[in-house]
Amino acid sequence: MSLDVLPHFRGGRPEDAPALWELRTRCVRELCRSHYPPEVITRWAASPPPPRYPGLIAEGGCVVADDAHGRLLGYGILMLQDNEVDALFVAPEQAGKGLGQAVLERLLALADPQRDVLLSASLNAVAFYQRAGFLDEGEQAYPHPSGITLAARRMRRPAASALR
Repeated sequence: MSLDVLPHFRGGRPEDAPALWELRTRCVRELCRSHYPPEVITRWAASPPPPRYPGLIAEGGCVVADDAHGRLLGYGILMLQDNEVDALFVAPEQAGKGLGQAVLERLLALADPQRDVLLSASLNAVAFYQRAGFLDEGEQAYPHPSGITLAARRMRRPAASALR
């Protein structure tokens, strides 16, 4: 990991929701614009968090990375019941330094090893997930809670038991 700062990992808490959503919005504006047109970025970034967001964080599948001063560096959410990665975002200034991989590894450790791990990848994140062993299963029109439909890729990482 070539991070500028060493992260501290912890479980997410419902009260983290506003800060997590703020980071997610910054990532959409700064990191996704390479693969989506401005009108999509504008609507996507303007969307409020879904009402279920704090509850999703509280379910126990949220990993948060903070620096030594408690500043948010990144986070990920695994929907435990579905074995599906719902979110993975790192601060734009930390992109490409290994933090996303470290968060993903912690999410995968929470996943049911007997089931495939699923996700809908934004177009800018496909190569990242492929490097982590996810298979691209094709195009997907992802119905975002904001009411827009995002171009995405459906991805699957085979169950750990299938990798043996």
